[in-house]
Amino acid sequence: MTLSRLTAVQWLTFTALLGVLLYLLSPILTPFVAAAIFAYICNPLVNRLERHKLSRSLAVIVVMLLLTLLLVVLLLIVLPLLQKEIALLIARLPDGLEMLRTRLLPHVQSMVGSNITWDIPTFKKFALDHLQNASSLAGYVLPWLSSRGGAILSALINILLIPVAMFYLLRDWNRLLTRLDNFIPRPWHSKISEIITQVDHVLAEFLRGQISVMLIMSAFYSLALWLTGLEFALPIGLVAGMLVFVPYLGMILGLVLATLSAVMQFTQLSEVLWVWIAFGSGQLLEGMLITPLLVGERVGLHPLAVIFALLAFGQLFGFFGVLLALPMSAILLVGLRHAQGWYFNSNMYQKR
Repeated sequence: MTLSRLTAVQWLTFTALLGVLLYLLSPILTPFVAAAIFAYICNPLVNRLERHKLSRSLAVIVVMLLLTLLLVVLLLIVLPLLQKEIALLIARLPDGLEMLRTRLLPHVQSMVGSNITWDIPTFKKFALDHLQNASSLAGYVLPWLSSRGGAILSALINILLIPVAMFYLLRDWNRLLTRLDNFIPRPWHSKISEIITQVDHVLAEFLRGQISVMLIMSAFYSLALWLTGLEFALPIGLVAGMLVFVPYLGMILGLVLATLSAVMQFTQLSEVLWVWIAFGSGQLLEGMLITPLLVGERVGLHPLAVIFALLAFGQLFGFFGVLLALPMSAILLVGLRHAQGWYFNSNMYQKR
């Protein structure tokens, strides 16, 4: 076996062992992976603050405080909205039940061909009985929480570990990159550095494109809901648009909030239907046009490739596959470009 083949076998063996190790450690790697993603996103801002004569640690603290402030602002937008909608729901529940009895029940009776009754006093008594039995429900819930206490505690520790790991990663980011660079075999250093630089460029373009999508969808949902006459159009539109980076979460949360607000505000089903049309249109616009154009073209992916990547990664890895579909596709794209160049320069392609 030649030296080059021996080296290739050693690297393949090392890669396989590393993959097995990562698989075995996957349950505890989640907070570190999340921290690494946030650190990668925030590192340019930390570097910029550092160039303005701030120490690295102080720059990291400032950036993390800004992220915390952004989260608090988002919560301050959502929580009062939820509180007001829940209060309106409780206040208007009797009127809503009466409206369903007088408007919906006749249609149901005509469809099923049976004389269904809607006894409001019985319904209220049923609800009160179940509320009064809340202590018995707690008797079932509390033992379940006790049995799941270890898993809940582990999840809380993982959540708290993310900012801690993010702080140390951001503080030592450049130092860690230098150490990793020293591990690259010198004969491969130039090529691997070129690939890493291209991957970094592609991921940066992905982030810029995703931020553009978030801003456009926030404006679209706010405007579309305002045109329907919805009272809480601006906060719901902002929440739905800013959470669009998590596939389906922004649309689902926004649709639930908008539906609750519409049911409490409007008296006609057609008015609620316009709210649903606004969200349906936004989902189609974002998935079929805006994301493929602003994200796909920035990273060099064809719009059809973006749609295929979302479906393929979602099928293979579920929700997190959909979340990571575009950045992983961008990284694979860089690898395929280099593999294509190697193939075109190889004897396999050029030999006649």
